[in-house]
Amino acid sequence: MNYQSIIDQQRHFFNTNTTKDIPFRIKQLKHLKDILKKNETLLYESIYSDFKKSEFETYTTELSIIYHEIDLAIAKIKKWAKKKKVSTGLANLPGTSYIIPEPYGTILVIGAWNYPYQLSLCPAIAAIAAGCTVVLKPSEISSHTSATMAALINQNFDPSFFKVIEGGVKETTNILGVKFDKIFFTGSVNVGQIIYLAAAKHLTPVTLELGGKSPAIITEGIDIDMTAKRLVWAKFLNAGQTCIAPDYVLVASTILDQFLATVKKHIKNANYGISNHNYTQIINDKNFNRLYNLIDPNKVYFGGGNNPKERVIFPTVLTNIEFSDKVMQEEIFGPILPILTFQNIEDAIKKVKSLPKPLSCYIFTKNKVIKNKILKEISFGGGAVNDAVMHFAEQSLPFGGVGDSGIGSYHGKYGFETFSHYKSILQKSFWIEPNLKYAPYSSSKLKWLKWLIG
Repeated sequence: MNYQSIIDQQRHFFNTNTTKDIPFRIKQLKHLKDILKKNETLLYESIYSDFKKSEFETYTTELSIIYHEIDLAIAKIKKWAKKKKVSTGLANLPGTSYIIPEPYGTILVIGAWNYPYQLSLCPAIAAIAAGCTVVLKPSEISSHTSATMAALINQNFDPSFFKVIEGGVKETTNILGVKFDKIFFTGSVNVGQIIYLAAAKHLTPVTLELGGKSPAIITEGIDIDMTAKRLVWAKFLNAGQTCIAPDYVLVASTILDQFLATVKKHIKNANYGISNHNYTQIINDKNFNRLYNLIDPNKVYFGGGNNPKERVIFPTVLTNIEFSDKVMQEEIFGPILPILTFQNIEDAIKKVKSLPKPLSCYIFTKNKVIKNKILKEISFGGGAVNDAVMHFAEQSLPFGGVGDSGIGSYHGKYGFETFSHYKSILQKSFWIEPNLKYAPYSSSKLKWLKWLIG
């Protein structure tokens, strides 16, 4: 496939200025939603083939978020794209200053396999809303959903505007050899570094949505039952294959036994299983084996079972864990929950701060002082107080990482901003021009300038 030819077509189409018309963008977004709605059955079947994921979870964690992003963009795009007037300093009076959002141009979106529809299409929706053309490269790991997205989009959109390219490492490497105006990537830190290096050769700006070991910090005095219920749901959603899942728990040692018993109760109550429509397979054998090797049988408090043939690892809770353990050396990205304890909140904060900045952090506490201390001292992409994962569903909040967990953000208007350049304009008339800045210079002009500028 001639990737340069595809990008040249998209750049030519972008330069016709068609995508800069708001009605065109709205029409394309409505068209995309209509295609997805009409083909929901196919979307459900494809993701079931990859994950054994139920219609319920596919709708709640994938399609509903996509539909909401489209609806929000359609409703707000005129406001987001509007020229914004800002103040003008004395040195430029009489004059007017304003900012014009303009689309970056031709965009490459590289999606992730764990939520293959949502993490591919939501960035593309934001790029379309901003007025860009889009090349979408879904993850080849979730092959059925990748093929479905390629078929639906390539059969229903002009490739000079919106095109899906399938393939693996070789194809991605070749695509990255072409210059784009912006690259958006969701995936692992290791691959993110490769994307960043490839983009640097073309001075292409990037947004990287990565991951990391997101902690949940639990203090004394909380509602243990509600805390455990929310954490269990957040951790084992999609069989733990969620970039913002609680990766490990730091719990006050005084409430450890009660917390563990309550976590166990809620795992049992959920009755996780593919046949119960609330659990999924591990995506492939490679990841299954990696996760299996992270489980130390001597530290299993609950669970630990697996079914290699079905690629299922049942919800597993580990105790007596140290930060030196194998399970704490990498992002788990699966249904394994290590529990660590702390005696002093200062020590817990210090330890988390010594690690790479996580994508998310979850704080369960009724103590405002501790809450504010953690929020002030620990750097992370985003998170929640007394809940987990649900901040992702809040379109009024930007979603993104910091440091090793990512660069940039999106969702709602923040997605529009990610794919827009904000052009700064100073506009003046011809009717008057103060003579202060022009030669000949003098001490009196300097005094006036110092008075005006400060």
